[in-house]
Amino acid sequence: MSEVQDRLLFVFIDMILPLALGYIIHQRKLLPDSFNNLLIRINIIFFITILTLFSFWILPLSPQMLLLPMFGILCTLLPAFLAKLFFLKDYSDMLERGSYLMCAMLSNIGTLCGLCAFLIYGEHGFAYIQLIASLQNVLFIALCIPLAEYYRAKFEATVKKTSFHLSLRMFITWNQLGLVGMFVGLALNIAGVERPEVLGTMFKGLIHVSAWSALLPVGYLIDFRSAKKWYSHLLSLIPMHFLFMPILIYIPAHILFDDSMIVNTLLLAAAAPSAINAVLAARINKLNVDFTIASFLLTTVIFLLIIFPAFFLYVTKT
Repeated sequence: MSEVQDRLLFVFIDMILPLALGYIIHQRKLLPDSFNNLLIRINIIFFITILTLFSFWILPLSPQMLLLPMFGILCTLLPAFLAKLFFLKDYSDMLERGSYLMCAMLSNIGTLCGLCAFLIYGEHGFAYIQLIASLQNVLFIALCIPLAEYYRAKFEATVKKTSFHLSLRMFITWNQLGLVGMFVGLALNIAGVERPEVLGTMFKGLIHVSAWSALLPVGYLIDFRSAKKWYSHLLSLIPMHFLFMPILIYIPAHILFDDSMIVNTLLLAAAAPSAINAVLAARINKLNVDFTIASFLLTTVIFLLIIFPAFFLYVTKT
């Protein structure tokens, strides 16, 4: 079997299959919601942390790498700017406006794009994506959650006065353990400690387990019936995620970086679909959850069926 066939088989077994199985499990009520939530936490806290540590341990170090987290910040802030400039005015309902902003700002870089980057570039591609996404959890807590609360407060302004109190405890969660893995891996890398060969073999096995623990819960959360009424309300997210953002990120990336792998991983990150964190932000702050689920489903399906296959063909032929 050729390398390209191996990669395509990976797409089916580790991306499409867990999504489909998760959906079937939910429809037939084979597992409770609590198990699905536990699986999400296990992937974020354990698998992502271990995989990040292993990949950063052997990542080629360069001064340019320091710019990658800055591009990750741009992948969050630029959509907010575009939404505010062009699209938010179309939503008079503050709950929908806040939900739209969450869907625009929060993209599935670390998990879905991390798997896609590994599929194309191996461990180095996975590590670059994690570096790009390294500050996402900080922005999620420090910016996105307060913004979601702000729109909820505006919605309730006619009923009661609400206020948001930011606590330092919000910045310290188990979901940020992946950053520890990144720093430990970098420390071992800088110290010149050679990574044992067995850990490379372990990485190749764990990446498949991580894919299932990440995407099976996503399939479990799919609810086409509740989401379908909102699809027409969020069509503007399609050009934002898959046209405007790739262009705005690719141009400076092409100028600043000589390494085609870095440029392409940045392009992949810029075209990431809406993240499940958008749904979480909406649930936490009682925004329009079905709106965010619809965005997550629509953009993820487009990414998996159109964007990533096109990107895969582009990279493998260049």
